[in-house]
Amino acid sequence: MKKPLLSVCAAVASLALVAVATPAQATTTPDNSRQLQPTAAAQRAGIHKVGDAYAGWKQHAVSSNRTSPGLTRSLQSLAATKTPGIDVSAYQGNVNWSSQWNAGVRWAYTKATEGDYYTNDYFAQQYNGSYNVGMIRGAYHFANPAGRSASAQADYFVKHGGGWSKDGKTLPGMLDIEYNPYGSTCYGYSKSGMVTWIKTWLNEYKRLTGRDAVIYTTTDWWTTCTGNSTAFNSTNPLWIARYASSPGTLPGGWPYYTMWQYTSSPIDKDYFNGDLSRVRALANG
Repeated sequence: MKKPLLSVCAAVASLALVAVATPAQATTTPDNSRQLQPTAAAQRAGIHKVGDAYAGWKQHAVSSNRTSPGLTRSLQSLAATKTPGIDVSAYQGNVNWSSQWNAGVRWAYTKATEGDYYTNDYFAQQYNGSYNVGMIRGAYHFANPAGRSASAQADYFVKHGGGWSKDGKTLPGMLDIEYNPYGSTCYGYSKSGMVTWIKTWLNEYKRLTGRDAVIYTTTDWWTTCTGNSTAFNSTNPLWIARYASSPGTLPGGWPYYTMWQYTSSPIDKDYFNGDLSRVRALANG
């Protein structure tokens, strides 16, 4: 059925408005088309359209997703001093939270937003479901700096589930800043430009919530795209991604990690670097 001419004109006008950057954006962010397409590597990781990206997608793409019995035992031995968690996105769909709780998971992060254009359709089931079974939960934002305002993305995140309340069960938001699933690894930024973008996002998030956000990244990406910046290691907790028996060398001068994503099999699994009382302490601020 043909659309009415008025509707088509309105849609064209709307797209034109979206494509025009403000003067501030034009001078602070690289030019980039809104018509994003996942790279071949991203498609192998299950990212088939804009918005599908998730924490650790590139590690997932290159990982065998099989954990040897020896490695499993090594990781399980850490549970005595660390607290198991998981992170989820629309990629996982509806999560059986009771099953995760019974398996020992005590905290979880859910993807809320990506860029300034996507919200997770499963967010309510995932974010509220983890809370309802007793977990301490948080929300995360998958950053897409290419041609997009850092402040606007922080605002968008807070408006769509990324806020914080001191209820003892809500963790500060997490900025997922990692490999670009839609193009160049560093989103077209210089190292100093990327540091500025990250700093702007974090400052806006703190202005809105009063909390310093967690930074999720990998040592390789952080070194490549920020020049291994040490600008955040005294304010923002580090969530390191490395699928191995240890988190390895940490980036950016962080003296220790707060969270560590160590596998995506059969779901993204993480350790909090401390017992449950430390998870509560981070939630309470």
